[in-house]
Amino acid sequence: MLSFDEYAQFDATDLAELIGTGELSVEEVHESARSAIAALDERVHALVEGPWPTPLNFAADSPFRGVPFVLKDIGCHAKGVKMRMGTRALSNGYDYDADSILMARFKAAGLATLATTKTPELALNAATEPLLNGSVLNPWNTQRSSGGSSGGSAALVAGRAVPIAHASDGGGSIRVPACHNGLVGLKPSRGRIPVGPNQQEIMFGNAIEFALTRSVRDTAALLDHVHGYAPGERYGAPAPDGSFLSAVGRQRRLRVAVSTRQWSETKIDDGVRTAMSSFAGAAADLGHHVELVDPPLDWEQLADAFTTIWCFCTAATVDMLATMTGKPKNRNWFEATTLAAAEAGHKLGPMQLMNALDGMNTVSRRIADFMADWDILATPTCNTAAPPIGHLNQDNVDDTAAEWVRRILNPYPTCALYNVTGAPAINVPAGFSTTFGVPIGIQLGARIFQEADLIQLAAELESTRSWHHRMPAISTELSDNLLRHRAE
Repeated sequence: MLSFDEYAQFDATDLAELIGTGELSVEEVHESARSAIAALDERVHALVEGPWPTPLNFAADSPFRGVPFVLKDIGCHAKGVKMRMGTRALSNGYDYDADSILMARFKAAGLATLATTKTPELALNAATEPLLNGSVLNPWNTQRSSGGSSGGSAALVAGRAVPIAHASDGGGSIRVPACHNGLVGLKPSRGRIPVGPNQQEIMFGNAIEFALTRSVRDTAALLDHVHGYAPGERYGAPAPDGSFLSAVGRQRRLRVAVSTRQWSETKIDDGVRTAMSSFAGAAADLGHHVELVDPPLDWEQLADAFTTIWCFCTAATVDMLATMTGKPKNRNWFEATTLAAAEAGHKLGPMQLMNALDGMNTVSRRIADFMADWDILATPTCNTAAPPIGHLNQDNVDDTAAEWVRRILNPYPTCALYNVTGAPAINVPAGFSTTFGVPIGIQLGARIFQEADLIQLAAELESTRSWHHRMPAISTELSDNLLRHRAE
């Protein structure tokens, strides 16, 4: 079997190439992945199901050729795989009778799914700590949060158990765990990735699905293979000018706006400010035009509109689950803030919803006008390092719905901006907290449909920082334990 030390060094592109040339067999790669997933899960508790002895079917002759992959337990779904969405109301799981469009594309790209990963209840948290099956721990520091709502997937990628994993993002849920785990986390443009066939949009177009990776080239290559309009979708993105992978290594001078304004109530840590300053210097050294400038963002308008959409959609989802399962809408089956948001959503009238949609439009138009002069807007992904476990308690009875949503948004004030505008944004590792031993990330945002600009700059930064080679200590311990187990 491929040793963990060897396996852990490879990104998805490396593994696919080694399988394609015959230097590695897909079977030995999967054996190594299953051992790593199981061993890491004992430390970070990221799994819902798996690792399975046999992966879901995949196209072996496709670009990723059987690269190990895991599926977040909400949204994108596979035929015959139980989905629980992080809620006790679905503790027995729900079986879909067909793959979602994105799942079919993951399989067609050659990704071999070996497990499902935890999400907070209904993906309504920036930490992954559901009452259903417990908290996911950050592999860099198990006292700190792995982020959410894609925290289970992030922990397995950061801990080197898999090189790539499904993730979704309705307010930062790809970028937040990417930030706290030192990963590449791209939220593509609205319409770039289909969400059907069971729905036309999620959260009025605010949410989109994609993946978490350790390298920019893996992100670009996967986007090439899963993007594109599907009939029946409400939104569609124009075809890119060339492949996304071709943007890795592209050399074009970009106009980069850097903003370190606090925006929300959460103070920006000194370590985050240092990372932003370092980024600005690096971008300038790479030949880009860099200026410190703040966008015309009305934070209160953004947060208010987002809160209304959050509550309205939570009410609809909780009602649907209660009807489907026969479970009452109480704390035996749903967490306290989920119920609070659902109750608030039921009290909303049509004019409040229309006002929120109007607010989304106003924010989107102002940011679009601002971005006419810029290719990239760089901001902190999170104003702080990864918070401790329990910092965001979704079962807190003391929070109103509005207080809960603000509690989530405040540390990540510009993440939801890109869900509202529909423009793409990516987290890239940019530093390290010496206090807590966890990565620090920055967010790069672009004009809508301009993922190639993000990929170019992210790849340039990666080449100067080599963050994808850094491994948490827990993975080194994992390697030693697996070697001892094999010897025994």
